[in-house]
Amino acid sequence: MNGKPSLSVFLAAHPNSVLVEVAEARGSTPREAGAFMVVADSGLFGTIGGGHLEYIAIDHARAMLAGKAADETLDIPLGPEIGQCCGGRTLLRFTRIDETVTERLLRQSSSEQQAFPDVFLFGAGHVGLALATALAPLPFNVTVVETRQIEPGALPETITFRHVPMPETEVEAIRPGGAAVILTHDHALDFLIARQALARDDLAYTGMIGSATKRATFSRWLMREGGEAAWLNRLTLPVGGDVVKNKQPAVIAALVTAELITRLLGAKQAKSSTRQDERVLGR
Repeated sequence: MNGKPSLSVFLAAHPNSVLVEVAEARGSTPREAGAFMVVADSGLFGTIGGGHLEYIAIDHARAMLAGKAADETLDIPLGPEIGQCCGGRTLLRFTRIDETVTERLLRQSSSEQQAFPDVFLFGAGHVGLALATALAPLPFNVTVVETRQIEPGALPETITFRHVPMPETEVEAIRPGGAAVILTHDHALDFLIARQALARDDLAYTGMIGSATKRATFSRWLMREGGEAAWLNRLTLPVGGDVVKNKQPAVIAALVTAELITRLLGAKQAKSSTRQDERVLGR
């Protein structure tokens, strides 16, 4: 198994644990209301923001597990008293994990994950695998599409793998607002996938690994194959930009991850802020 275990795996391995939730967040705080972590005697899942606030929460949760604390809430000022300078206050709620709480957490986790944007990685070479690993802990639904089989255990457990003969047909499975990242071993296949992705105007990101020369070649091919010049405005090529001159797979993966966070999560946040402003204005 690669990467961090899922919530279900952690809860199964640590049935004797405490759920710590941010019940209220007032002023400047490390995490928003609804953020949570699960604390066991010998493990942690999630975070409520780190720092001394989290240390206090872990200490209190483990005291509850040991029968040395009973308070189900802590109202913590995030100031000099605890060595933090956020300036706000956080109300924490502590709940012993039982079957009912476990079911609620798993339902909530499943619902939240379904709402994550889709990221389809076409190609499971060195860069594709490095990018899948980088994206695994982030709020994306990641699928790797490849014409070749891969080694068992090559992908984190949270990543979906599709072994298909015609990867370009998988583009239609990406939900609106998602991303297609094209990293195959074959330029002709890259072009077929990119044409399918660019023909859609509802994807937040379409990127292809390559160079300025590859972009020019693809542009000529796209026009010859009946594509539209305006589609090229939606193509990120090369992925990761050209400011950092480093071709190590892990470096490229980090740069592309930053692009995806900005393009997908930034757009999602902007839409959420717009809807909130419209509610305030009574539209």
